Amino acid sequence: MSLEQYTKTLLPEIEKELQAQVSRLDESHTRLFHEMLSYHMGWTGEGAGREAAGKRIRPLMLLLATASFEGDWRLALPAAAAVELVHNFSLVHDDVQDNSAKRRGRPTVWKKWGIPMAINAGDALFVISNQAIMDLSKLHPAQTVVRASTILFDTCLDLTRGQFMDMSYEERMDLTIDDYWPMVGGKTSALLSACPLLGALLGNASLEAQESYRNFGFHLGQAFQIQDDILGIWGDEAHTGKSATSDLVEGKNSLPILYALGKGGRFASRWNQGPIEAREVRSLAAQLEAEGARAFADEMSLKETEKALGFLEEANPGGSAGDAMLELANILLQRNQ
Repeated sequence: MSLEQYTKTLLPEIEKELQAQVSRLDESHTRLFHEMLSYHMGWTGEGAGREAAGKRIRPLMLLLATASFEGDWRLALPAAAAVELVHNFSLVHDDVQDNSAKRRGRPTVWKKWGIPMAINAGDALFVISNQAIMDLSKLHPAQTVVRASTILFDTCLDLTRGQFMDMSYEERMDLTIDDYWPMVGGKTSALLSACPLLGALLGNASLEAQESYRNFGFHLGQAFQIQDDILGIWGDEAHTGKSATSDLVEGKNSLPILYALGKGGRFASRWNQGPIEAREVRSLAAQLEAEGARAFADEMSLKETEKALGFLEEANPGGSAGDAMLELANILLQRNQ
């Protein structure tokens, strides 16, 4: 099967498993609570559907990893749901922390129901993700379930580490590129690393193959984040859906910006004077490029891409699922700019 065929087969099963997990709150006294989670997951409310739900890349990657070692991907569905629920718990909390009023074109949970309710909804998604991973106990040996749970819980802690660094960096003026890597390693790469690792574990892959898949996911996440940083400054909003003004106006400590700050040139001088205004974005983006920031980010993205694909080859995934995993990786690593 091709990636398209796998996607058509796997996505409905992923949604079914996710809905079953979230249905733990579908009771008379918590109907509105359940609605908050269903809304955020893209199943209900105005604009509900595939665009509101997102691409489900993480659970898809996990199931492909399981299938690439001739494992039964159906037996990995609880883990697939768990990683997607973790991802979405982090998004609900991110929206609160970033004061983001919209996600995927719709009002965020906190915007509809208030910050306290949104925090609680995010907490619920986190708890349900833990319950989902424990559902593996019905399908796999205890030793496998313990390891899968440990991977997930360690990943969640890494996510919070990365988010802490991201938020704590906002008011700092002394950051360097060395501060960037541990932040994105936790905030972005940790979960993308856990997905193929969990899939390989549940597919009974060797320890060596599991480690290669873990490294593949990690460097995939690094490359993905660097590309996101590039798009946040120079991307075509019509193609990416991401504003090319937000990163500069919001003062994000992305890789191109940290590179230019280290150079101490005209861009750094303006950056250190205070917040950037929207009218300055085009000229400052050009200044960044002139100082080599875009070329540096492109180089780092290419290096991380090569590492990711190298570890994927080392994992040696088999069959059509292995081919689909490579196809998915290439799609993620060749985003429209």
